[in-house]
Amino acid sequence: MKRDELLDAAERLLADRGAPALTLATCAQAAGVSKGGLLYHFNSKEALIRALVERLIADFDQLIGEHPPPGGPSGPPRAYTERYVHATFAALRTGRLRRWAVVTAAAGDPDLLAPLREAMARWHSDELAHEPDPAVSEVVRLACEGVWEVATHAPGLYSQQHYDDLEQRLLAMLR
Repeated sequence: MKRDELLDAAERLLADRGAPALTLATCAQAAGVSKGGLLYHFNSKEALIRALVERLIADFDQLIGEHPPPGGPSGPPRAYTERYVHATFAALRTGRLRRWAVVTAAAGDPDLLAPLREAMARWHSDELAHEPDPAVSEVVRLACEGVWEVATHAPGLYSQQHYDDLEQRLLAMLR
């Protein structure tokens, strides 16, 4: 079994049964492998959670990098905050928010959350000084955090159309 399949099983377990249910034995069972097979990839529950956190950081970094400049690769570069907005709403549309909710719930240990805190600091400070209006860009990035919170804790509150409209309004603030 591949490492990502084990991480997927851990996420499903967290989503279905909550953080207290995450043990190496229950994760191995959910993945359909022996505990030894799981231990080959992750030697402890903390290593498993650390890998979940690292994967979600890499996933969001990838989303930020996936948004090409307007007019294609040869067009002017998008400001970082614009890419951040697109990445936030792409995560919402593709169901990646579930991953964030379950992983952060499992990672109650401050040491396990340290990489996420570092990534968050980077996401909220990268290229801010190069934005046309750094203060507006900061407000837009913080608004995206609010979108994450609402979509995670009250998933049915707004329709996809509402989120699409909100994305466009946040992007308009940057122009």
